[in-house]
Amino acid sequence: MQYIASMAEWPLLTSIGARVRTRRTSMGWTLREIADRSGISTRFLADLETGKGNISVRRLANVARALDVPVVSLFPSDDEKGAAGTVIALVGLRGAGKSTVGRALAQHLKVRFVELDALIEKQADLSLAELFSLHGEAYYKRLAYGVLLKVLASDEPIVLATGGSVVTDAETWQLLKRRTHTVWLKASPEDHWKRVLKQGDTRLVSNRASGTAAITELRSIIAERTPLYSEAAQTIDTGSLRVNEAVRLVAAALKKKDQRVVRH
Repeated sequence: MQYIASMAEWPLLTSIGARVRTRRTSMGWTLREIADRSGISTRFLADLETGKGNISVRRLANVARALDVPVVSLFPSDDEKGAAGTVIALVGLRGAGKSTVGRALAQHLKVRFVELDALIEKQADLSLAELFSLHGEAYYKRLAYGVLLKVLASDEPIVLATGGSVVTDAETWQLLKRRTHTVWLKASPEDHWKRVLKQGDTRLVSNRASGTAAITELRSIIAERTPLYSEAAQTIDTGSLRVNEAVRLVAAALKKKDQRVVRH
């Protein structure tokens, strides 16, 4: 059964539809050809191109494959949306301060705070520990990508805390960089370790690691991921800043971005 988008959903769907139409026509393909390649009716594709059809993540992926483009290219970039509707995505290792800073930032901006891992657990009906034990990291990454697409499709401005390994999946990281204002919350290995111990959660390192061994393992993880985390739009060192100072810096960056969009 086809679902027609509500007025509140139109801006994002109109943008996606325009990209679908532009790609299709630039390649000289008809709606019938895309319908045959994607398994989606021409009627629904026509509604999609005019911003009226609320397409599911799975169907949008089928359309992207039919158009021979990555699905992320069908979403507007964060700069195109403008800062007012921005999703702020906090990235970094466990213990970086994503939950603490995220909640304070969401309160300051008067938007919802969302933890991606909590949504993944709800989707899988499993805890993260159970999910990794039963299905492995590859399954987690596939699930994370699908859940993230759903979150972004809602077009709601939120503060989003992501999992520490989100940057290691190229497609998910590309989607975040394109569709959100990414903020790397950076901290020293010692700060990470003290914070996870305080939280009673040491999943960040292997079960055998403790004390000096844990710090060594953390240094290795940080060194491996730093080139990826450094691609974030903004970096905040939570080891040297108070929570309110971190919030102020992110809010200031969003304000500057909003001013750039208005001038354009």
